[in-house]
Amino acid sequence: MYSEKIKSAFHTMNIHLSDRQAEAFQIYYEMLIQWNENINLTAITEFEQVLMKHFIDSVAVDMVTDMSKIHKIIDVGTGAGFPGIPLKILYPDMELTLLDSLNKRVKYLQAVTKRLELSKVTLIHGRAEEIGRMEEYREQYDLCVSRAVANLSVLSEYCVPFIKTGGYFISYKAEEVEEEAETAQKAIRCLHCEKPVIEKVRIPGSDIVRSFVIIRKKGRTDMRYPRKPGVPAKNPL
Repeated sequence: MYSEKIKSAFHTMNIHLSDRQAEAFQIYYEMLIQWNENINLTAITEFEQVLMKHFIDSVAVDMVTDMSKIHKIIDVGTGAGFPGIPLKILYPDMELTLLDSLNKRVKYLQAVTKRLELSKVTLIHGRAEEIGRMEEYREQYDLCVSRAVANLSVLSEYCVPFIKTGGYFISYKAEEVEEEAETAQKAIRCLHCEKPVIEKVRIPGSDIVRSFVIIRKKGRTDMRYPRKPGVPAKNPL
């Protein structure tokens, strides 16, 4: 029903989906709408809007980094699975970890990954401040992504501990992000990262401009970070 529209939208990004990938996005959309009736996953439910504002937006990071070279990725505060699951559909060989603090959403993600037969996916119910201190997850990833709505200083403390030295944290932000990135400089230095680079992308076929804040990690994260749950949000670095 939606497969051709999905293929056409991705084609505007120079991404050519297989029939199986297009079908996966269709099933993902149908499950999103079905589960959204019982748990709060998204305020956006109309198909074209989900396609552009969730699916295409999630994979737009491919325009600013070479995702084919990413082997292990974590999506912090994944919510309904954005951007992690769309990226996994595009790059099935990638190892993906989805982290969310709400168990209802994790159960939904379990149902989605099972229905789509996605392999090499780890689902974690927990808070980033706690999971980021665990040896099996700390400094294990090439890339951390997040579309979570939080200040960049706070998000950096949540996300940077997960990535390897030389890896990247990429935050999905609204168009005007320069002031927020400037304010986050102290936190980024404390976490042994380079000065952030901002890349702006206009989503093809829309008036949406997405800012990607790209932060490269240059050294190991001090064991003081992340601080205890709730502290980063209350008292940003």
